[in-house]
Amino acid sequence: MEVSWVVSVIVSVISLWALHLLNSLWLRPKSLERLLRAQGLQGDPYTLSQRHSLQTNTQHNHPKPQPFALSNDVAPRLSSHLYQTISKYGRNSFIWEGTTAKVIISDPNQIHEVFNNIYDFQKQKLSGNVKFLKSGLVNYEGEQWAKHRRIIKPAFHLEKLKNMLPAFTLSCHDMVSVWKGMLSSDGTCEIDVWPFLQNLSCDIISRTAFGSSYAEGIKIFRLLKMQGYLFMTEKYKNIPILRILPTSTSKKMKAIERGICDSIEGIIKKREKAMKDGESSNEDLLTILLESNRKETQVHGYNRTVGMTKEEVIEECKQFYLAGQETTSTLLVWTMILLGRYPEWQAKARQEVLQVFGNQNPNFEGLRQLKIVTMILYEVLRLYPPTIFFSRTLQKDMKLGNLSLPAGISITMPIILIHHDVDIWGDDAKEFKPERFSEGIAKVTKGQVSFFPFGWGPRICIGQNFALLEAKIVLSMLLQNFSFELSPSYAHAPTIMLSLQPKHGAHIVLRKL
Repeated sequence: MEVSWVVSVIVSVISLWALHLLNSLWLRPKSLERLLRAQGLQGDPYTLSQRHSLQTNTQHNHPKPQPFALSNDVAPRLSSHLYQTISKYGRNSFIWEGTTAKVIISDPNQIHEVFNNIYDFQKQKLSGNVKFLKSGLVNYEGEQWAKHRRIIKPAFHLEKLKNMLPAFTLSCHDMVSVWKGMLSSDGTCEIDVWPFLQNLSCDIISRTAFGSSYAEGIKIFRLLKMQGYLFMTEKYKNIPILRILPTSTSKKMKAIERGICDSIEGIIKKREKAMKDGESSNEDLLTILLESNRKETQVHGYNRTVGMTKEEVIEECKQFYLAGQETTSTLLVWTMILLGRYPEWQAKARQEVLQVFGNQNPNFEGLRQLKIVTMILYEVLRLYPPTIFFSRTLQKDMKLGNLSLPAGISITMPIILIHHDVDIWGDDAKEFKPERFSEGIAKVTKGQVSFFPFGWGPRICIGQNFALLEAKIVLSMLLQNFSFELSPSYAHAPTIMLSLQPKHGAHIVLRKL
């Protein structure tokens, strides 16, 4: 009797598990597909063998993506699945990523609604090893996000950023000196500027984030870079079930994570002691963050749910590094590549920089006068945005325009396709034409949400002013010291790693002015 009872329980458990599996792997996706098609959306039929990723690009199929003709029409290679779906089914379409249906949104009014309604359209929950790379503010939702944003915001106020200009210029002077030392007797040299710009951004974020502890910051950056490489080269990150299983890669990433957290915690303890002893007057990001967190706690009483915990401060410091280094280094490298291709715009930018600063270090007031440099940076961000799409997940059944969408479904906003859309930008959408921004973003976009390299709405990137300020300073100092052009050995292969990067580097011929 007892044996038959046990067998019955086992059979019941297996039956329930099988039903759950059937529902999640087949019944629910097919039901969603019927619902989407009934509303006029088109896409490939769901099958059990879905293996697509939004970042279907050549790096997943080839260890070394092949270069292609020098062109800004990069979307078909960077996100071929999205591009092919829209080409085949039109703008009102959907794609599959595993068992998840993703509705493609490219209408500026709908994008406006998604970005503005941050509580109903939330970021996807992270699983697998990606959680090591996306932490802190960027990963929080609801009240926790609001609290962190409030505490962090003072660190990125323009008045605080003004105090960081000496750190920006010092780091850039160091790189310029190295490049001058590489020039041959005729005042020229060919170098791959990409690793130099990565190291420069790392140097700047280390100085501005950790001040006197900047050398320790460099060590943290190297560990983060190792984590990024391990994640991007992991075989199973796009397979839903396998990516959550423990692997040798996940074990390595956990070990690196412990090292990063221990290093940051050590810096924080030293800084807190210095602040307590009245010794610290640094205006770096960490000091401002700790001071803002202290004030938040004092205002609301010593309640751990009000301020940030030690672990949360560590996560935010990690995010300073990842977002600060990745965004600015990629913006700078694509700017150098495009100005190397278009010398007339390089000459216009140099003339403006010399007119405003002469041969002096850039200053804050002068940076605000750089109209041509700003136009160039916007156009680079339009053609080569750091990320190529944004995704959100519905928290409840909702209407979006004329669509009725169920909770749990995902929305995908393909930023690179929208930035290159001829219906929005004109027939020259894939051409480098900074003059389109001559009257500002609002004028060229007609007030619509069609240009959003840093996101948009309440969750727009908190560090965008930091990134643009850094880019303006570095570009100004490079234009003061060098002219440059693309080398014949440059191989054009834009590729998504943690951001949109030149896979084979950026070989540039420098000439001393």
